[in-house]
Amino acid sequence: MNKTILALDTATEACSVALFHQGKTTGLNELSPRTHTQRILPMVDELLSQAGISLQQVDVLAFGRGPGSFTGVRVGVGIAQGLALGVQLPVVPVSNLTAMAEAAFQQYGATNVLSLIDARMNEVYFSQLEREESGWKTIVAEQVCAPEQAIAQIQPKDNLVVVGTGWSAYPQFEEASLAVTISDITLPSAQFMLPLAVSASRQGKMISALEIEPVYLRNEVT
Repeated sequence: MNKTILALDTATEACSVALFHQGKTTGLNELSPRTHTQRILPMVDELLSQAGISLQQVDVLAFGRGPGSFTGVRVGVGIAQGLALGVQLPVVPVSNLTAMAEAAFQQYGATNVLSLIDARMNEVYFSQLEREESGWKTIVAEQVCAPEQAIAQIQPKDNLVVVGTGWSAYPQFEEASLAVTISDITLPSAQFMLPLAVSASRQGKMISALEIEPVYLRNEVT
């Protein structure tokens, strides 16, 4: 029996919610960089209403745990924790970088992905991932670094696909003349967190609301 999974994300300029219910996926996406706190809960209510269910009928809550903007990540963590505590839901934290890689896999069949989010201040949030049968394997670990540092760590792979806002934000990437394909996936979406959450829930890789922690990355190097 398929579990009903609700996913939400506010870690970047995008604000999104998605629902996996009775084997079907539905979702809502908005660009609302300054109104996440006003929009996310109404979007959750709208999506649940469309499906004809209440939050109490959700089995698992997934959310974008970062990296992203400090404010956006904090909002997502706070909303996820509040919802999960309210109805005692197990939680699946999802990397925003991996969620974009999953989008590239679902939409284009990409199995080698460079995931980059513009972190401002001449830095990017960066990881390199490879898709295996069991899920995503980390080739270069999540980090925040200068574009030049990211370029130095990129492992050449066949059919390497780029996702996220980081690539176009800094000319160093284009100047490096790397053999990559630039996708049109620029921001993470809760819709593509759902497959990752489904897999995690089947493997029992869930936590309680009290264990939720944001992932800022930048804190780890300052």
